[in-house]
Amino acid sequence: MLTENQRIFISFTLFGLLNNILYVVILSAAIDLVGASTPKGIVLLADVIPSFAFKLMAPFFIHKFPYVSRMWTILAISTSGMLLISLTPASSKVSKIVGIAVASFSSGIGEVTFLQLTHFYHEESSIGGFSTGTGAAGLLGSFLFLFMTTILGIEVWISLLIFAIVPTGFLFTYYLILPSPDLIVDQYEPIHTDEEEQIEIQSQEQELRSSFDFEKRPWYNKAIYHVYDTFKDIKPLIRPYMLPLLLVYISEYTINQGIAPTLLFPLDDLPHWLFGSYRDIYVVYGFVYQLGVFISRTSINFGIRFRQLYWMAVLQFLNVIITLYQSIYFDFPFPSVWFIIILTFYEGLLGGLSYTNTFMSVSETVPKNKREFSMGSVSLSDSAGVVIAGLLNLWLEMQLCSIQVSKGRDWCLTG
Repeated sequence: MLTENQRIFISFTLFGLLNNILYVVILSAAIDLVGASTPKGIVLLADVIPSFAFKLMAPFFIHKFPYVSRMWTILAISTSGMLLISLTPASSKVSKIVGIAVASFSSGIGEVTFLQLTHFYHEESSIGGFSTGTGAAGLLGSFLFLFMTTILGIEVWISLLIFAIVPTGFLFTYYLILPSPDLIVDQYEPIHTDEEEQIEIQSQEQELRSSFDFEKRPWYNKAIYHVYDTFKDIKPLIRPYMLPLLLVYISEYTINQGIAPTLLFPLDDLPHWLFGSYRDIYVVYGFVYQLGVFISRTSINFGIRFRQLYWMAVLQFLNVIITLYQSIYFDFPFPSVWFIIILTFYEGLLGGLSYTNTFMSVSETVPKNKREFSMGSVSLSDSAGVVIAGLLNLWLEMQLCSIQVSKGRDWCLTG
């Protein structure tokens, strides 16, 4: 028999795995979905903007929806998105982008939901499990896509169609594995334990009321107060948690979708069993990156902690500089693809450590009555970082490819 903490760990591991695996598969299939000549930043943006938009709005209304309703919504939307991606003809790029956006929206609902759900369970089992699951999603998703398409030779659309059945696992996990929560909270009710803080807040609210005709427009003022309170609760989270995570993800996805597609080497110099085309180099980078993410996201279960969150942002930015030089100068600083593979693995380690340690820090330092809200709000940072990187990559990848073509290396234009 499994203990309750073991069931919690397994449940949240599955939640993280199921929620993120489609996101990873879509990014791994970026070249196949839009072609080598289209910036992969387009796929990245379609795969994250809907999720980002949901996370941006979620703090204002998500508490109105029970968790069971969210589970069914995630199942319906994510399955629909994958069906649209896989069954749309290859020539219809717009429809594929729409399908990616639909799957992304579901992923956003899922990440907010499961991070908030950790509030009701033992933090090391729930957060550790979810972090492990998201890391495993990256590793398993990229490996399965690599194995199915590159090694087994299964057509891309069939591979994507198979992944459409994955979301059914949410209901299985929620109803059959996850233990009942220790407490139920239907709404975020602000609780202030500091008397001086309470007096200050009441003064601010009174000042805000005096700026509006409260009696004549109660619905309007109620909305204003709700927005005001929500922003007030988000503000303390920005500097210690949200900003460093944002910076890490900007650097991370600038490399993954903007620079990595141009980190290419002559196929004749590479082992043909692994690299049959230039497209395969990009897929291998994705798998190795996800391997690093998986290892670092599981590290929390072994008591490994890094509380200096800004240092990881600095180190990830250095990786951006290194890979930019590599893309422009081809054999500097690394003359072989294997060095790039090692760097990509290290990049994944930093990204996973940043994600895991950020949410563990939130769970350890934020007051309990604000923890559920804070977990969902901080999740906005990683999506915001990916959006910013995606917008930058629309220009960056094409610019780097143009530089390479001008130097006689046109590999970035092939698949």
